[in-house]
Amino acid sequence: MAANGQQSSRTQTRRRNRNKNVLHKIKNGHITGLGMTRGTQIPVALLEERDKRARWQGIPLLLKRLHESSHTHSDLTKTHNMVKELSSLLSMEAMSFVTEDRKTPQESVSPNTYTFDLFGGVDLFVEILMRPTLSAQRDVPIMSDDLIKDCLSVLYNCCICTEGVTKSLAARDDFVMFLFTLMSNKKTFLQTATLIEDIMGVKKEVIRLEDIPNLASLVQSFNQQQLANFCRILSVTISEPDVGVDDKHTLLARNSQQKVTVSPSRAESNQVALLNIPGFIERLCKLATRKVSEASGTAALLQELEDWHSWLDNALVLDALMQMAIEEAEQSSTESSDEGSLSSSPLRHTLPQSMKIVHEIMYKVEVLYVLCVLLMGRQRNQVHRMLAEFRLIPGLNNLFEKLIWRRQPSSHALHRQNQNCDCSPEISFKIQFLRLLQSFSDHHENKYLLLNSQELNELSAISLKANIPEVEALVNTDRNLVCDGKKGLLTRLISVMKKEPVDSSFRFWQARAVESFLRGATSYADQIFLLKRGLLEHILFCIIDSGCKSRDVLQSYFDLLGELMKFNIDAFKRFNKYVNTEEKFQTFLGQINSSLVDSNMLVRCIVLSLDRFEGQTEDVKVVEVLSECRLLSYMAHVENRLSFLFRLISIINVQTLTQENVSCLNTSLVVLMLARWRAKLPFYLNALRQKEFVEKYPGYLLNNFHQLLRFWQHHYLNKDKDSTCLENSSCIPFTYWKETVTVLLSSDRSSLCAIASYIDDAYRDLDRDFLEVPTGGLLTSPSVVTVVAASSLFGTCISVELRFIDQSSGNPKKS
Repeated sequence: MAANGQQSSRTQTRRRNRNKNVLHKIKNGHITGLGMTRGTQIPVALLEERDKRARWQGIPLLLKRLHESSHTHSDLTKTHNMVKELSSLLSMEAMSFVTEDRKTPQESVSPNTYTFDLFGGVDLFVEILMRPTLSAQRDVPIMSDDLIKDCLSVLYNCCICTEGVTKSLAARDDFVMFLFTLMSNKKTFLQTATLIEDIMGVKKEVIRLEDIPNLASLVQSFNQQQLANFCRILSVTISEPDVGVDDKHTLLARNSQQKVTVSPSRAESNQVALLNIPGFIERLCKLATRKVSEASGTAALLQELEDWHSWLDNALVLDALMQMAIEEAEQSSTESSDEGSLSSSPLRHTLPQSMKIVHEIMYKVEVLYVLCVLLMGRQRNQVHRMLAEFRLIPGLNNLFEKLIWRRQPSSHALHRQNQNCDCSPEISFKIQFLRLLQSFSDHHENKYLLLNSQELNELSAISLKANIPEVEALVNTDRNLVCDGKKGLLTRLISVMKKEPVDSSFRFWQARAVESFLRGATSYADQIFLLKRGLLEHILFCIIDSGCKSRDVLQSYFDLLGELMKFNIDAFKRFNKYVNTEEKFQTFLGQINSSLVDSNMLVRCIVLSLDRFEGQTEDVKVVEVLSECRLLSYMAHVENRLSFLFRLISIINVQTLTQENVSCLNTSLVVLMLARWRAKLPFYLNALRQKEFVEKYPGYLLNNFHQLLRFWQHHYLNKDKDSTCLENSSCIPFTYWKETVTVLLSSDRSSLCAIASYIDDAYRDLDRDFLEVPTGGLLTSPSVVTVVAASSLFGTCISVELRFIDQSSGNPKKS
């Protein structure tokens, strides 16, 4: 008996090993391309013997039968029957995977799908789908829509359940292009779009839209529902791929990446391709602004979104459900697919009442994202003209209270644009709406379309009362394209912004959107328009009295406050009226000092404004505010300016410079340029030297600042856009920026304005390389340009801090 038991055990072990050997051979064939590459190459007898023990559910046998019976002139009915049989074995795993929210595909939780892929099922289904296009014969049987849909569904199930399938499909460019041709068939559109979207998400290189056969006619053939879903795919093709270079990575890394980047990129070429499609932007505008038909009793409809968003997280899923409902309705001989017919469908008991609104909201999220990316591209002016012509902004204004901000949403975590987000559709919609407003009004004269006619007249009246000319962009605004109704979109936004809960991260996006309206050439009228609506007091409440702890939200409010107050004596007077106690002022200073990276733009605004006001002492109002305003009086003390300068220089170095903190370098330069203008630069440099000795670390501040300025030359002297931003933001001619940097970097140790003169030999480290100097000598000092003296350095220029949106992150770049 013992001998028989041992023999039985050895037999079972050999069988298990044979099973493992079979799998090993197939896996090895997948890797090497040699030997057994498909399970269909295994003899039937062996498959039958091993199937039950290995729990393969007959999948290898079905695949072998399908492979042998499917050819150019095979009976497609039999093929379809086997496909449906295989589909039934895989679909439950896919549904389980989605509903249980598994993030990482594993063999253990999807054994059927894993077996299907291991035995060559994915390759076989791709072959079946593409076979008609690969055959030179004309009498090839036409595959039915249902067969195509079932094949696509099986492939999608494999993608979501089995690791590596999506990447292997993405590597087949011929198959990807073939899938786009299937989108022309309305009956297979949803399954095709779903699979393409999954593939695009892992594809290493952005595809060229121009390679898609008949792209223009394909897009023009889509109905509005299909076009909205197609935007999910477009969002990947027109956005620069995430290669790990975002606003948290160093500028050194970004500059290195830009050297090897081909221009224009595929994403930029794809944007041009879309803009060349007749009617494309117009249709997107109609999608973004169309109203949602709501059934009766809709007061609590959007509340249901919070309970459903974890499952219905894909507009394509919603489309599939809606299509099922329509098919049910059609079987019941109803002719329409509106809410009424849906209510009579069996699905009415499964789906929430608000499905149609969720559907529309998720459409708009995708459409707004595409429009936002196009607004940030090189064809921005062309896109702007089209969005104005097709009345995007007035349309969004009409939707604002009815759909976009119909209720205050629950609080949620703040997500950057390049972070994964599990927000509800409603929250995603609001964020994307705010990002679009930010992109639309940032540095563009069309920003005045966010107002209505009465508000434009108000701006004109402000300019008239102040005896200053109207801004040219305001004069040129087409009144037929502005917002309708009692309030413009900007005013509506400020209203909800002031009602936003303290802990809401919408404050961040709202502040960015409003700040973008102020960017560009400073308009006194724009600032007064917002001041009259209580914006400054609201910002100060949030910073001082609300208990807000979010650094992101506080940073956005500091930046907005800087734009609102820059060079505006009325704003500083209002500030002093609100911050009317020493306790409030110290709280405000505490917030500024808690993170200078976040608040340095406001510090720059105060320094620049103080310099402007000190040159206007003939104005009684200015003199009065200068003497009374706590903020201006504080910054007027040289020791306080020096304190900010010390910290600005010490918290950054070349290796840690990012787009987020490079503004600290430029703010420190502003302080020193003003000092140089007033012949006090040697005093400031000597103060830096003394600070080093007090800290018992001689040379650390000045050596670091010297390296930062060398990098500044490398970074800015070859970027026209950044250079323009610096000039416009400070009202200091860029020639003076360059000259000041050159003077500071001078090797002439007899110069009292050269950093080198203040570092002892023992501590000097000025020549250390921080990057490879490119051919052409980008680091050579520019020639000194003489600046024509004026009563004030800012006598001929009034503008505010310019920022531009970083496409990879969606956050405003600081200069």
